[in-house]
Amino acid sequence: MLRRQDVGHRVVVRRIVGVSQDRTLYSDALGELVDLTETDLTIATEKGTLRVPLQEVHRAKRVPAARRPPAAEVIGLELAANDAWPAPIQSRLGGWILRAAGNWTGRANSALAVGDPDRPLEAAIDAVQQWYAAHGQQPLINAPMPLAAPVNAALDERGWTARPLTLVQTVPVPALLAAIPARGDLPPVELADAPGDDWFAMVAEHKGTLPAAAERILTGVPEVVFARVRDADGDLIAVARGAVTGPRRWLGISLLQTAPPARRRGIAQQVLGGLAQWATQRGSTRAYLQVEERNAAAVALYGRVGFSTHHTYLTREAPL
Repeated sequence: MLRRQDVGHRVVVRRIVGVSQDRTLYSDALGELVDLTETDLTIATEKGTLRVPLQEVHRAKRVPAARRPPAAEVIGLELAANDAWPAPIQSRLGGWILRAAGNWTGRANSALAVGDPDRPLEAAIDAVQQWYAAHGQQPLINAPMPLAAPVNAALDERGWTARPLTLVQTVPVPALLAAIPARGDLPPVELADAPGDDWFAMVAEHKGTLPAAAERILTGVPEVVFARVRDADGDLIAVARGAVTGPRRWLGISLLQTAPPARRRGIAQQVLGGLAQWATQRGSTRAYLQVEERNAAAVALYGRVGFSTHHTYLTREAPL
């Protein structure tokens, strides 16, 4: 049977789906294990998310990943993402990065567990807990999978819980541009070096009140751009942020948001295209974004323009 440390890995599950003529009927499902509780397991398959009661599971096991990026590539992308979302307080624990930003977003307030923490794993987890206690925050660890599988296993033993699985998705910038059709019937995408009050206000509707640390994170990158789209009346109907960081010049896309009345019109795709054009002018050839696996609408949107999952990560929370 599967265990908590298998979360984030590719698995196959054979489940009981019925009985016919005194014979048990089975169905197999292949995908990524995204949750495992005392009563159910959840896997992300090509056809969507499937929740299976444990009492229906006949057999389940981990299987080799279909495609696993090299560890160095995962670390490089995670470090580029850290540079694109810079927490105002950061410390090093060997290769791990401890980050704090007044609890605004998990990315900026978790220890990034990549590389060697320069001490035994149990001692590294102890050090993370001590560091966050000193900063008055609950300890969080961002564990990229399957790279940080030993970290997740150790945290399982300590009773740490997990937030919903996050997909780190990538696409070549030229492929992204090619996937977005030219649309003359939509309002233009405006790009600016600074966000502006209305941009912040729209983001706050989704992310909550933005503290001072949020502004430092969003604007504290040398190469950053803020996209906005307005309707005919001048009202803001879409926003997003782009940042180019790292030796490989990754374009990081974040905070893509469309006002409810303006959804399903192709505006979000146009915003992605505007960010891709901006990044191309700065020598970027690959883009990434981070999206929760359970956000089916967003995952579908990104899939339509060529994004695919590079790796995943779990944000782990220490017991209170």
